[in-house]
Amino acid sequence: MGSGRWRRRGTLGPAVAVAPGTRVDRFEVFFDLVFVFSFFIITRATAVQITGSALLHGMLVLAVLWWAWVVHSIVATRVRLGEGFVPVLMVIGMAALFCFALALPQAFGDPRAGAAGPVVVAVTYVVIRAVHFLLYLHVVRDSPRERKQLIRFAPELVFSTLLLLGAALIPARIDDLDMAAMVRDGLWLCVVLLQYGTGLLGGTEGWGVASAEHWTERYDLILIIALGESVISVGVGSNLLGQPPTWPAVAAATLGIFFTAALWWAHYDVIGPAARIALHVAEGRERVTMARDAYAYFYLPMIAGIILFALGAEGIVHEIADPSVPLLEPAHGPSVPLLFGGVICYLCGNMLFQWRTLHTLSWTRVAAVLLLTLGIPVGSHLPGLATLTLLTVICVGLVVVEVVTMEEGRRALHEVVFHEKTTYEAHEAAWRARWKERGTDETGTST
Repeated sequence: MGSGRWRRRGTLGPAVAVAPGTRVDRFEVFFDLVFVFSFFIITRATAVQITGSALLHGMLVLAVLWWAWVVHSIVATRVRLGEGFVPVLMVIGMAALFCFALALPQAFGDPRAGAAGPVVVAVTYVVIRAVHFLLYLHVVRDSPRERKQLIRFAPELVFSTLLLLGAALIPARIDDLDMAAMVRDGLWLCVVLLQYGTGLLGGTEGWGVASAEHWTERYDLILIIALGESVISVGVGSNLLGQPPTWPAVAAATLGIFFTAALWWAHYDVIGPAARIALHVAEGRERVTMARDAYAYFYLPMIAGIILFALGAEGIVHEIADPSVPLLEPAHGPSVPLLFGGVICYLCGNMLFQWRTLHTLSWTRVAAVLLLTLGIPVGSHLPGLATLTLLTVICVGLVVVEVVTMEEGRRALHEVVFHEKTTYEAHEAAWRARWKERGTDETGTST
């Protein structure tokens, strides 16, 4: 392990350890795209008929899926997923994840229709988790302390598996449809409580985050891809591609890009980079607990908020783009609460993230959440285009106010980040210069 490799027979090569300062490799991004496809499927399945139960089911699936992502990111802190024999195992996990996503629309269907869909969801989820467990067990096999910690978390995998299989098989045997649905939802809720409770109660002893850069980059990338997926979801779900463009539709699409970009800015302009530095500064157990709380737990409400506001924006944009719907008619159904509520959920998750990493709270974010809350009853009585405009004004206004009021702090942070990048690049250039010197020494000529 000191050399950064673990021996293994075969022609593909050994697993490669994650070193301090390691960045995300291309295979990891490839794997992330399959995860985000699952987010897309959750949005599409929920959008078929938006009800309270449909939203509950979407959030339950998201929570279970996100836990698989957390476990995946923990594995990636120890072993390079794109090198040696590891990609072979990860492709198996990707195939299982893809099948898991495809079966999601049937996970909470009518129990009388059969258990095939829910069983596929349960079995493929087990395969995903088993791949992660076996790979991590291989990595820590020479470390009794880490192996013991891993075994402590094994019951969570076993009981999660049993609960998901129970949620797939038991409801089909219950004659009362309402009772069957209640049992199924209760078992899924037990899975969520078991997983996240285990993460909190299991402790951090034996865990480590070798590369703070790698950890923060993984989560930042998944959030960016999720934001991009929300744009795709709005465009596809609202049928913007299925009819000739109109000025109202173009205006709605533009507003959607503007407020999504404002939400990107809200995290990545100051909070994200500052939190990355904070995680770099933290060491040992403090680093692990910060990584767990801020990234593994508080990113979940941000991802949930993205899915919720994508659903709301989709409904509103669909009505705006529909020629048969009067332009001045207010938005129907739950679109406005989902749109504003999703952004509120995203910002609240981001404030929790800021509080955990930086121990600060921005009054601008609190004010924006209050304005968004007041905007729900107002937006419900406005035409769809005016509702989108109101939301965009609040989100863009948040960015503008923070740029003005935090000018000095932003400039100082950006200078630190710029200095860090230039120093790192200078170090890289000096290291690469050794290759040139080595080539000259060996050949007697400049290479």
